[in-house]
Amino acid sequence: MRSRKRILEGVVVSDKMQKTIVVMVERMVEHPLYKKRVKVRKKYKVHDEKETAKVGDRVRFIETRPLSKEKRWRLLEVLK
Repeated sequence: MRSRKRILEGVVVSDKMQKTIVVMVERMVEHPLYKKRVKVRKKYKVHDEKETAKVGDRVRFIETRPLSKEKRWRLLEVLK
């Protein structure tokens, strides 16, 4: 049985590369010892074939096969 592909949502922080955007995803995680909720940020390199997304756009992207050394995500849609 195959696992479902993950879909994430975040904000574009860079579009300087060709056909690639860098998207920052923020999520809230509870600290294991102090039980305080902290904001965790992670950047993902996302394949943008048509180069539609610009810096500041909110986008949704999906897990895919490895496209390059660091790129394992593909753009689904630009939300805003």
